[in-house]
Order: sequence, then C-alpha cells, then structure tokens
Amino acid sequence: MATDGVSQTILIIDDNPTNIEVLYDALDRADYKVLVEMDGWHGIETVKHHPPDLILLDVMMPGIDGFETCRQLKSQMTICEIPIIFMTALNDTTDKVKGLALGAVDYITKPFQQEEVLARIEVHLKLRRANLELKQQKGILEQRVQERTAELSQVLDNFKNAQLQLVQNEKMATLGNLVAGVAHEINNPLGFL
Repeated sequence: MATDGVSQTILIIDDNPTNIEVLYDALDRADYKVLVEMDGWHGIETVKHHPPDLILLDVMMPGIDGFETCRQLKSQMTICEIPIIFMTALNDTTDKVKGLALGAVDYITKPFQQEEVLARIEVHLKLRRANLELKQQKGILEQRVQERTAELSQVLDNFKNAQLQLVQNEKMATLGNLVAGVAHEINNPLGFL
C-alpha cells in the first residue's frame, strides 16, 4: 500500500499479458501507480525517463532477458539504487543467486500469491525510503561537518595571528625596555659629569 499519502510508482517489465494484468490489478487496488513494459529495452528507456520506486522484472523475455536488463539498469549511477524484484518461473537456486548477484533485492517464483508480492513490495519500498532518508541525513551531516571544519579552521587562523601578534608585542616591549635601559645607562654617567 502506498504510504505517507504519496502514490509510489511500480514498473512491471514482463512479456506475459496475463501476469501483467494480475499484477496491475493488485497494485492498482493497493494505490500504486503502475507502469508497464513488455520487454527489457523499453523497460530500460522507461526507467531512464520516468524512474519508478520499484521494478518487477521477468527473467525470460524476448530481446534481452531480465538478467541483462537488470545488469544494464544497475550499471547506471542515476538509477542503480531502484530496487528490482525478479518474478519468474525459473526456480533453480543458480538462477536465484545470479539474479541477486546482479543487484536484485528479491526473487519471487511463479506462480505467485498476490498478498506475498504486495508484502514484499511494501518491505522493499520501506527499505528504499529509509535508505533515501539516511542518504539525505548523511548529506546534511557532511555539510555540517564541512561548515564546522571551516569555522574551526578560521578560529585556528585567528588564534595563530593573535599568537603572532602577541609575540611581536613582547619583542617590541623587550626591545623598548632594552633601549630604555641603555639610555638610562648612558644618561647616568653623562649626568654625573
């Protein structure tokens, strides 16, 4: 279910119209905005121009398969953090490991249960929101550290300048005392004469 009053976008990339229809209906009822593409190439283009909050990706598709689609999506810095959930009939452990190794966050085998899919989507969307919030807080903290470092650097420079000025003043005071002492020593014998 879309939370915080903001409708989140799910992209379905699948070549099976029946799967698309079932998923679309379930996601639409859960108040998600749903985008649909029927092959990897169009899916990649859609992600580039309209980045979704999560991608449901089939593995076996014409053109490029889901594994290659995932690899290409994860190789692009601006969209690599979008969670991808594989949804496929391939249930071999090797395929699951391959999908997760490519950067997918989950792997659901078909036939799937709508409630399970919705629950997993919600979990991964919550994780994404938490990660985005952490990233934002990290940026704020890094900015504060830079500002504080600049302030401390300025204070240190001011302290060094004050210390240098103090040393100069001490030197001048010592030199003044030395000159006064010499003048006094010179004046005493002259006054005596």
